[in-house]
Amino acid sequence: MSKNTSSASDNSLSSRIKNMTDTNLLLTITIIIFFLMYIAAMVFLKGGFLRWQTFFNILNTNASLIILSCGLSLVMITGSIDISVGGVTALISMCCAVYLDHKGGNVAVSVLIALAIGLAFGLFQGLLIAYLEIQPFIVTLAGMFFARGMTTIVNTKPFNVANESFTALKNTRITMPGMGFVNPKGIYVDAYIEIGVIVALIVVVIMFCLLRWTKLGRAFYAVGGKNESALMLGLNVKKTKFLAHLICGLLAGIGGYVYFLHAGNGSAANATGMEMNAIASSIIGGTMLTGGVGNIIGTFFGVLSFSTIQNIVASVGLDEAWWTGITKAAMLCLFLLIQSIVMARKKK
Repeated sequence: MSKNTSSASDNSLSSRIKNMTDTNLLLTITIIIFFLMYIAAMVFLKGGFLRWQTFFNILNTNASLIILSCGLSLVMITGSIDISVGGVTALISMCCAVYLDHKGGNVAVSVLIALAIGLAFGLFQGLLIAYLEIQPFIVTLAGMFFARGMTTIVNTKPFNVANESFTALKNTRITMPGMGFVNPKGIYVDAYIEIGVIVALIVVVIMFCLLRWTKLGRAFYAVGGKNESALMLGLNVKKTKFLAHLICGLLAGIGGYVYFLHAGNGSAANATGMEMNAIASSIIGGTMLTGGVGNIIGTFFGVLSFSTIQNIVASVGLDEAWWTGITKAAMLCLFLLIQSIVMARKKK
């Protein structure tokens, strides 16, 4: 009797897994792996992982990456790609830094400058990819080179921004009562998050709602699934792809300013490799390079997982650059393997 009950339970679980969509299954796996990693770090490494501030610091450091990864997830869902976002982030931080520090500008206009730069890249690249049907990788690779080159033209030497209004905004902290810790000097310190984290969380919520409950969001998935099927459904494939890149550009503008707000400087070396981290975070979050599958909540946890594994590696004393790179590669390969297994279940 117990064997029959166990068999029925196993069959029920297997049936539920098969009935889950690829997006939901990959999201579930990403969330489970993140919590397992973080709990393991708390149990075995202890130290800073037992403090709320360690988790909040992951958010503080990666607020801009969360926003950029949302944009990458969007274009990847449509079957496209954008590797220019790191260069755009560097260009935005340099232009805003020069405007605020050398030109005596104000913060509100610097935000508009960041949004304008992001939208310009999204608009131009979207037109080339969607309407002229040029390969997204080539177009955005050119965009990355152009953005990096323009960053150097704007200013060659790195410098910190001394603008008082910007500095005040940069140093704004949102405290978390009851989640603080006692530092080595015996002083209680409130846990906090930076203003960029609030912006990132708002972007995540908006993008989640856009993809989940709007007609445009369903169009993104349809186009990424199969262009021919999307055309048969009466969708404008070119317009949909264009809008995906335009929104990605807008998010690059927002993410670029959040990065600038955290770093507080202008440098040609800013955001180096950030586009690859955004792509990796999206993949870890369950977004597939083949298009049609992805979830913004998964992307959010993908960024957290990607950053947590780096913290774990550093905590065990392997903080050399090559160990971090090896760990990132191993984690990415693991999630690519998981995606392959999830896709293979369709063929059974």
